[in-house]
Amino acid sequence: MGHKTVLTGICLAGAVIALTDCAGRSAPSAAGALTLNDSGYFEKRGLNVMVFSNWYDGSFDDAKISGVEIIHHGVRTVTNGDVRLNPTPGQWDAIPEFVARNVDRENQRIEAVLRYSKHDFQYTVRGEIRDGGISVSVHTDRPIPEALQGIAGLNLEFLPSAYFGKSFITDRMNGIFPLYPGGGMETAGGETEPLPIASGSRIDLAPEDPERHITIDSPDSELLLFDGRNKAQNGWFVVRSLLPPGQSGKIAEWFITARTVEGWTRRPSIAHSQAGYHPAQRKTAVIELDRNDRTLLPVRLLRVESNGSLTEIQRGKPEEWGAYLRYNYRTFDFSAVKTPGVYRLQYGDVLTAPFRIGEDVYRSAWHPALDIYLPVQMDHVLVREAYRVWHGASHLDDALQAPVNHRHFDLYAQGATTGNRFRPLEHIPGLNTGGWYDAGDYDIRTQTQQAVILDLALAYEYFNIRRDETTVRQEARYVEIHLPDGKPDILQQIEHGALQLLAQQKAVGYAVNGIIAAHLRQYRHLGDGMTKTDNLVYNPRLDSLQSDGFASGRFDDRWAFTNRSTPLNYGSAAALAAAGRVLKDCDSRLAAECLTVARKIWADEQSHAPDIFAVRGLNTIGGALETEEFRAAAELLKSTGDERYRARILELYAEAESRFGRYAALTAQLIPYMDEPFRKRVEPQVKSWMEQMAAVRQANPFGVFISGGGWAGNGGIIRNAITCYLLHRSFPELVDPEYVFQGLNYIYGCHPDSDISFVSAVGASSKRVAYGSNRADFTFIAGGIVPGVLLLKPDFPENREDWPFFWGENEYVVNLGASYIFLACAADDLLNNN
Repeated sequence: MGHKTVLTGICLAGAVIALTDCAGRSAPSAAGALTLNDSGYFEKRGLNVMVFSNWYDGSFDDAKISGVEIIHHGVRTVTNGDVRLNPTPGQWDAIPEFVARNVDRENQRIEAVLRYSKHDFQYTVRGEIRDGGISVSVHTDRPIPEALQGIAGLNLEFLPSAYFGKSFITDRMNGIFPLYPGGGMETAGGETEPLPIASGSRIDLAPEDPERHITIDSPDSELLLFDGRNKAQNGWFVVRSLLPPGQSGKIAEWFITARTVEGWTRRPSIAHSQAGYHPAQRKTAVIELDRNDRTLLPVRLLRVESNGSLTEIQRGKPEEWGAYLRYNYRTFDFSAVKTPGVYRLQYGDVLTAPFRIGEDVYRSAWHPALDIYLPVQMDHVLVREAYRVWHGASHLDDALQAPVNHRHFDLYAQGATTGNRFRPLEHIPGLNTGGWYDAGDYDIRTQTQQAVILDLALAYEYFNIRRDETTVRQEARYVEIHLPDGKPDILQQIEHGALQLLAQQKAVGYAVNGIIAAHLRQYRHLGDGMTKTDNLVYNPRLDSLQSDGFASGRFDDRWAFTNRSTPLNYGSAAALAAAGRVLKDCDSRLAAECLTVARKIWADEQSHAPDIFAVRGLNTIGGALETEEFRAAAELLKSTGDERYRARILELYAEAESRFGRYAALTAQLIPYMDEPFRKRVEPQVKSWMEQMAAVRQANPFGVFISGGGWAGNGGIIRNAITCYLLHRSFPELVDPEYVFQGLNYIYGCHPDSDISFVSAVGASSKRVAYGSNRADFTFIAGGIVPGVLLLKPDFPENREDWPFFWGENEYVVNLGASYIFLACAADDLLNNN
């Protein structure tokens, strides 16, 4: 199209970053100037510069979503422009507190005030348009504290995958951004940090690439370039200038410019289901367009023929939907096409990967989750797949009692007592059985274990899943994928979860909050889970290098956090009741034990005032008390038919009516177990909830609720779709099954930002780079489901396929695997059995 490149720039107080052409000349304003837009960030075609539109994603650690950020030709390549206390800050390194943000439209300036309270250091980061670029500067009322001299610096981080193999040139040296880290390290003050790989007063990053070329000028301070991956696999390339001592006012300034392609327009995306469509299903593709894309092209549906040719089956102009976030959308309905086959969609020069239309598209779509992902997540066993061993039998030394009055770094805490007979750091026997790794990390979060059991049990009951592709031998701690053993895999997975929940009840008498690595160095472990500890019970009487074959003096055992929590204990009662109901088909003894313990938990919790352990910021102590009690009563009623549980459900339902959305899925499951008056009582609540869902459907072109925050919304989308399926079974006249299909289509690729399937190995184009336990290898686990599209404030949807370490976008969580299995089976059931 004859594009040419131009330079623009942003000035950040303390540093000026300028966008210039290859010769270093400022671009003329006629080429397109940066402006401060109505959304509160600097913008020109091909470039957005945000100044604290996001603040460390609102979480407790560094998620690489904060400070000064640059979206360069549609890709967020730069983040965390801020004062930091490390050359290459890691996930748990110090972050400042956010104080205030001000957008000054008159002066085309954005300021953010931040503070390191521990050091009594407050400062302002200012970004303002100047001379065709952006000036980024740091301002203080008084000199930086002595403790931060030589430590505090202005940092700007660059996404490694956007710069691999590209060059950097400073006024002193040049080089190529390495694919794998290999720079030097130094140790000072007990800390090991990377040495800079380049320095100078000016640096050009990727000058040969017009879509990635950024220039930083720092006339008053030295620029240092670091490779943070020497310190951590999720590190970024970092440009840094130390803040000068003894100065106040404007103490640092860079001038930043980013080269842009004149007339650049983002390539359209054709959002659709990578898994395909059932012939009878509504089929709608969503075309995502750059706001500057004014073309109106036809969409073509093409059938792939056996000789490789493409036959046009349908052509038409897409229907205008409107704007959502930063993009415009059009829709293309091809529901009339019902002939089974392989198809592709085309819009302009964009051609999708092939997808199928067929009655069996959902029948096997869940197999990777059950066959691969769930077995890989199994703790305390060796997991083999053909020639490959995914991991050995891990954490056989579980677990030490967590110390009292201790706040863990990852959402756990132990209160003033242990809550049981075990002393702090005493070994709790029997916890080294069953359970799944929670997510990309290796902890056993009890609430997640409960959710997996409940969803798998529900799927088994509703869809009679008998698939057998995996051998599980609990007594030998051995699992082998692709080796049938004559038992339904789904029941063996339920058994594995139940064993862990039962072990907790046997060991301490109630549900523990979870079991997790005690030390940050262990927690960050990547690789075989078996090598995380020595699998020998810690004995403090032995030297750290001593072992008697059963115990060792190595203080590496995981800790069990054991605060008594009535909601969490009810959660175990619910999960064990469900397990007892379904496990009778394969292990009557274990099924009876599960149900006995579930009833015992219920009786115990009903006999005393609730135990509530409330600490702000934790998500490991159970859900809301009323919800968890309702859930336990529901599962016990389904398992026993006991009128006591039915009576308690009716007592609790007044709360459920006021918050029906929270209780809708549970309530739907109860309809067959309750009387007709109860069904009539529920019906108006269903009507009201579906009216809310109808409003949600209109909010975006994908017809689902897309949540904000620091964790993307696939989990909620799956849950809402499951809820609609359950309600449809009892109230088919009120609940359109299309809500189920829209939720699943979203997971399969009908979503913002791209058309990728969020289920690894499902669909022709699916997540191949994800945040699993193997994320350091930039790969995936088949059947894992990632969180999905993260909505960065104010308007940027993102899911990176070239960088696994965005946990809010790419981290597998085990309960999504179980809920996805249910949802895929539900879609198949609606289309083939109704």
